[in-house]
Amino acid sequence: MPTSLYVSDEVRALAPGFAHLAVEAHGLTNGPSDASSAALLDEATRRLAERLDGRAPQDDPHLAAWRAAYTAFGAKPSRTRNSAEALARRALADGGLPRINRLVDLYNAISVAHLVPVGGEDLDRIQGGMRLVRAAGDEPFATAAGGAEVIEHPDAGEVVWCDDEGVTCRRWNWRQGVRTRLTEDSVSALFLLERMAPMPLDDLMAAGEELAEALQKSCPGARVEIGGIRTA
Repeated sequence: MPTSLYVSDEVRALAPGFAHLAVEAHGLTNGPSDASSAALLDEATRRLAERLDGRAPQDDPHLAAWRAAYTAFGAKPSRTRNSAEALARRALADGGLPRINRLVDLYNAISVAHLVPVGGEDLDRIQGGMRLVRAAGDEPFATAAGGAEVIEHPDAGEVVWCDDEGVTCRRWNWRQGVRTRLTEDSVSALFLLERMAPMPLDDLMAAGEELAEALQKSCPGARVEIGGIRTA
């Protein structure tokens, strides 16, 4: 049964150009980054450089729209960048993209190649459905500091993804929590691809289809389902 996803009216009003696409996968096999996942990241970086053609990531119209959305709920987009812009900047820097694990490398590659925020959640750790809301400010957010897990709280009015236990991702797609992140033991996952106008909806679906294809290739035998695009 697909995971329930809900976008609040407050978020819809804040960003009428928002849409998201879910890709759900079961029977996955994960593990440390390897030559195949590294090759995906390198190819994504090549595609990004070709797309930008010398421009800075924030000058891409899609990422500029994300910056406007962040500004609308009070975030400073030059300090807390949306995940696609943050990854793009890392891809173009001398150190290149980080290697995390095979599944994370895979969805990071899709994010960079298509300049679209993509998040991956361990379905077995999600409590109830997923909701995109403006935070009250008292919701728990499990993160890491100094090698230890700590609980933080979002700012009041901040856009967050959450489940029945607390916040899973702060500032829309800026920072994922540790509770639901994909680890090398993860076998089921929910991937969320998020778009702002002017990115065409067909391009969002193309990114989702490429993600599903890559998952099937990386994890033969996995069951991968692409949901319908949900617009705000």
